[in-house]
Amino acid sequence: TLNLFSVIGFIMLMGLVTKNAILLVDFTNHGRREGMNRDDAIFAAGQVRLRPILMTTAAMIGGMLPLALAFGAGSEQQSPMAHAVIGGIITSTVMTLVVVPVLYTYFDTWGAKALTWFTRNANAETAAAQEEAAHRPHNGGGGAEPVLSDKHSEA
Repeated sequence: TLNLFSVIGFIMLMGLVTKNAILLVDFTNHGRREGMNRDDAIFAAGQVRLRPILMTTAAMIGGMLPLALAFGAGSEQQSPMAHAVIGGIITSTVMTLVVVPVLYTYFDTWGAKALTWFTRNANAETAAAQEEAAHRPHNGGGGAEPVLSDKHSEA
């Protein structure tokens, strides 16, 4: 069921999932800064972060199992939080280890293409502006002189 406890579990889960994904992307970016190509950096980041991600997942599942399997008084209120966290952590672990590297590859490829497109268009616009400025008549001073107030001009 969806109640206050399961929503608290979702909020806790979002923090953990984003931490895992951010660290995976950060390790990938660190490898690329060291000179690795994109694919090698992704594989190295996956190898380095796999154990901590799996350990965190196992700890969260182990911590929530007693709450999920509780049959005592009041357990019907708190067990939905454990069910939400256990299901979410299993799903998010798979997504972190599979989907995040795939999305990183797509966004990196798209980003390189977009950067090339923007650079090419910006260079074309700059060249057009320079060509237009070269054919524009020169007005001598390039602008009006600043006007000083009377108080400053007396001194």
